[in-house]
Amino acid sequence: MNQPLKAKLVAMLEVVYPALDCDFLAEQLLQTMGLAPNQAPPPAHQNNWDESDILLITYADTVQKADQKPLVTLRQFLNDCLADTVSAVHILPFFPYSSDDGFSVMDYLAVNESHGDWEDIEAISEDYKLMADLVVNHMSARSRWFENFRKRVDPGKDYFFEGNPRDDLSAVVRPRTSPLLNPVQTDDGERYVWCTFSEDQVDLNFANPKVLIEFAGIIRHYLERGVILFRLDAVAFLWKEPGTPCIHLQETHELIKIMRLLIEHHSPDAVVITETNVPNRENLTYFGNANEAHVIYNFSLPPLLINTLVTGDCKHLKTWLMSMPPAQMGTTYLNFIASHDGIGMRPTDGLLTEEEKQRLINTLDSFGGKVSYRRTADGRDQPYEVNIALYDALKGTAETGADHWQLPRFLCAHTVMLALEGIPAFYIHSLLATENDLERVENTGRLRSINRSQWQLDELEQELENPLSHHSKAYHELKRLIAIRRKQPAFHPNATQFTLHLGLQVFGFWRQSMRRDQSIFCIHNISDEVQQIALSDINLIGTDHWLDLISGMTIDDLSGSITLKPYQSVWLSNRE
Repeated sequence: MNQPLKAKLVAMLEVVYPALDCDFLAEQLLQTMGLAPNQAPPPAHQNNWDESDILLITYADTVQKADQKPLVTLRQFLNDCLADTVSAVHILPFFPYSSDDGFSVMDYLAVNESHGDWEDIEAISEDYKLMADLVVNHMSARSRWFENFRKRVDPGKDYFFEGNPRDDLSAVVRPRTSPLLNPVQTDDGERYVWCTFSEDQVDLNFANPKVLIEFAGIIRHYLERGVILFRLDAVAFLWKEPGTPCIHLQETHELIKIMRLLIEHHSPDAVVITETNVPNRENLTYFGNANEAHVIYNFSLPPLLINTLVTGDCKHLKTWLMSMPPAQMGTTYLNFIASHDGIGMRPTDGLLTEEEKQRLINTLDSFGGKVSYRRTADGRDQPYEVNIALYDALKGTAETGADHWQLPRFLCAHTVMLALEGIPAFYIHSLLATENDLERVENTGRLRSINRSQWQLDELEQELENPLSHHSKAYHELKRLIAIRRKQPAFHPNATQFTLHLGLQVFGFWRQSMRRDQSIFCIHNISDEVQQIALSDINLIGTDHWLDLISGMTIDDLSGSITLKPYQSVWLSNRE
């Protein structure tokens, strides 16, 4: 009997578990997922996205209303304010949790009662593509599984990765300064558990295939509840092997392929997204050969774009863009400038010098930012991320400090992001131009809280209706830009992209639709001075009629020039 899915799965499993009966393990996984061994594969290199796709990133309880569950309020806000703006919603971990604003999951199969229930999640999934976190690397120290680990009973007895303090762990790549191994008292003595991120986030042991089977069941549950986009959180650290860096190991890549294989055979339109906050070259490996992640976060974009706008120099952004490989069909980038986390500094490794990194950090510090650190193998603490609200990150320049160009600079950043190859993602606080929440940092004691504010719905609606409010100005202009973007075939996430050379104060690139019937020249003044650009430098085709999609300005004389005000952008297109 022909069983192509099972055969493919067995081959992958044998890489991860060479000593096990992988034929039997494959049968268990397929049964857990409700898949037949000969299940038909999805179409190869299929793009499950187009130019109309815009992702919103939000916590379940970012927008609140008295006497109403936050997931109900979120759906109301989405339908009232963003139904014509976003196509997909990433609701950050909405499960019961013990710390880290949701990423210390206590129960993967439950919705946090204070947020709502699965019916509320399903209701949102009916109107929007729903993205959820698959927190695969670690689980809460207060979870039932970990309680069972302490009691030495199943399920959970051997679900967590244990380390030995006598092992040489000097090569392990750390994203934090906290201890890697933590002693835990169990019913059969003291054991040391591996904690990549915090003492409350204990790393799972995927060397035990039961953990993989458990996650197959979790994945199926999410799919059946309307989740179609899977964000694999902190997945680069998944497989541990003392004596190695314990990041990007071959088994990790193979496990991602296995999860993708199961997910896309269950739901051909599902998408796997890897969250790997690492240097650019390492990040790109998660595409595999178009058989691993469908989508990878473009982690180098936020620090490089912010650095460009606060220095008025696009040299490094341009160099990076020229070096980025076009994504194969069936894969693409997720472009973002801000998220619930900080602005990562590791993705600038090899792209900015140490002096340039420090200048960026100092600039953001002067705008109210806070620096989080990681510990290196030689025991030094290095900046890991800068915690700051994006609106305040762009309140001035490195040279002169805060100025009156904050809003135009902020809008310019998003105009760049909207036009780049890939899918644009807006963190809700960027869409709303929320400022640093220093009071929340003081209340929680966590630096990341600076960009995790909560809005009362009535207060938010008042701000968005007030034409003098910077929240309203940013929100309405971003909605306008998004509406324009969603109609342009040249902005398909996989459409052609070439970098333009227009000097250091003007950042430009060319997009061409996949049918080659639309070209858009995306040109951005990234400085606080007026810039003049000769149209002859852009090579507009003389037989076409050109207009700026943003302002409506038409180009009649191709031998002339255009003048860009500080932080002004144009999208010059040969069709409306």
